[in-house]
Amino acid sequence: MAKTILIVDDSSSIRQVVGMTLKGQGFDVLEAVDGQDALNKLTGQKIHLVISDVNMPNMDGITFVTEMKKKPEYKFTPVIMLTTEGADDMKAKGKAAGAKAWVVKPFKADQMLMAVNKLILP
Repeated sequence: MAKTILIVDDSSSIRQVVGMTLKGQGFDVLEAVDGQDALNKLTGQKIHLVISDVNMPNMDGITFVTEMKKKPEYKFTPVIMLTTEGADDMKAKGKAAGAKAWVVKPFKADQMLMAVNKLILP
């Protein structure tokens, strides 16, 4: 059974590129346009991994991850922050919220897939 990955990014081109990369590796992909949209899509289904941008309208990625981790069924879902932000204080906030990896855009597909395969739960 394919593993499901949720991509949260306000850029449709990023969602498309990441989605194609993941689908090419056999993953199922869900997409959300911001943190609020992503929370609305977390309806109890199994999500094996979340890839989220940091800077988004309505709800940013750090707030989204913090809120997602409050839901018991997503408490242990690994999160990769995919962002243009490279500042250490931002990374610290992401880690505090529960992010397991930080990938800076523009990303290389193989670099992201390595992070995905390392974090995705068997």
